[in-house]
Amino acid sequence: MNWHEFWSPVRLSLQVALVSSIAVLALGMGIAWAMSRKPFKGKTLLETVFLLPLVLPPTVVGFLLLVLLGRKSWIGRFIEWLFAAPVVFSWWAAVIASVVVAFPLVYQTLKTGFMSVDRELEEAGRSMGASEWQVFRHITFPLTYRSAVTAYILGFARSLGEFGATLMIAGNIPGKTQTIPTAIYVAVDTGNMTMVWAWTGSVIAFSFFLLLLTGPKRSEGSGRGA
Repeated sequence: MNWHEFWSPVRLSLQVALVSSIAVLALGMGIAWAMSRKPFKGKTLLETVFLLPLVLPPTVVGFLLLVLLGRKSWIGRFIEWLFAAPVVFSWWAAVIASVVVAFPLVYQTLKTGFMSVDRELEEAGRSMGASEWQVFRHITFPLTYRSAVTAYILGFARSLGEFGATLMIAGNIPGKTQTIPTAIYVAVDTGNMTMVWAWTGSVIAFSFFLLLLTGPKRSEGSGRGA
């Protein structure tokens, strides 16, 4: 087995997952916190838009991103002017695709955590003169820490396994945009089953470990006396 060929998409997948999971956690935390505060007109419609990537085919998400960020769109042209390079078919395109497809999972997890916080505790902090940032930092976030950790791990795992949207907007360029899922697709197509099993095994191992971290913890002494 060619170890360089094996590690290239593995390393890129981990890099993309790391950057995108941090980005989607920050984005999801801000939006989930704002959406969990108060109801407002159009909230249901907005939340439906947030959750769309969860039910849309990844290729549809990738196509929409390609249209939105491609060289024919004003956003794509502005990015190309700003960075002297197009965003599509680049490493950053894979990050963007991963952020979009992972966002619904991260958002829902964080929103559930924020909704579970006792509002009376937050109000008590405000009544004592704490600013909104201080309330969030010292009361809200500590109480939602477990949800934040779970959201991050789920975002990382979802980014690691992203295929359809990444293929559409980032392509499958070896050493540049080829992640584990796209590498597996090509290897199956060419009949390189040794690499297919190696990459498949690595994804299963990573995913199993990540899900193990988010699994329910047994309380000490649970099951005794049953």
